[in-house]
Amino acid sequence: MSVLGILGVGELADKLVRGLRRSGYTGAILLSSRNAERAAQLEGDCGCRIMDSNQAIVDGADTVIVGVRPRTLDELAAQVSFREGQHLVSLMAGISLEQLSEAFPGASCVRVMLSYAALFNQSTIVICPPDPRAEELLKPLGQLVVVEDESSFELATVAACMNGWFYFLLHDLQQWLSEKGLSAQDARTLVLGNLQDCIARAQYHPEQSLSELGQSIATPGTFTYAGLEVLMHQPVSASWGAACEVVLDALLTRSKLEAQKS
Repeated sequence: MSVLGILGVGELADKLVRGLRRSGYTGAILLSSRNAERAAQLEGDCGCRIMDSNQAIVDGADTVIVGVRPRTLDELAAQVSFREGQHLVSLMAGISLEQLSEAFPGASCVRVMLSYAALFNQSTIVICPPDPRAEELLKPLGQLVVVEDESSFELATVAACMNGWFYFLLHDLQQWLSEKGLSAQDARTLVLGNLQDCIARAQYHPEQSLSELGQSIATPGTFTYAGLEVLMHQPVSASWGAACEVVLDALLTRSKLEAQKS
């Protein structure tokens, strides 16, 4: 089995490593020592090896996952040299394939996005461009979405931000139920349970649009329809759309600025 190296042992990388071990990955995993406490925990819990330097990780790994913060890209690039064709998987949001190739000459670069749900193998994993090795490695962490171009990947990044936004919507719904008298735990169970119901039904009926599935429940005369009429006259969807536009604009602006630098 191939050797996996991790440059940047942050929260997301931690979840990725634990998810891989949970799924049965038995290959060696090499870690940087910069985040000493987290690296030590992974060493003890997941049988990883802490290396003396970032270059030692690159030298010893077949595939290297780069999970550092985007602003430290130049610093990391000055510390390591990749072998020609060596596999590099980037978790850095907003860093293009062109930037990766310039920073790490010779490396075969792939962009990947996933969520904290990788910990329990339920993440959505976005990969760009299609790459059989990355797909094979990461598939155990959840559901793959493989896109051909970076414009699609940036839109997928916007969708990933929705992941964080959903928690606040669900919190507000739970809070309303709690304020009306339900226990916080029962309210949480009901809100999450109804969301899971929607997901399960939508996955079972891929031939129907999400709107069609909703309309089949919210038929005129039902309580669901009465509430939907109120929601349809509120600017909530417009606000979510505006949030998406802000994120996409930020991603595209960063890409343009980096292109001008080069």
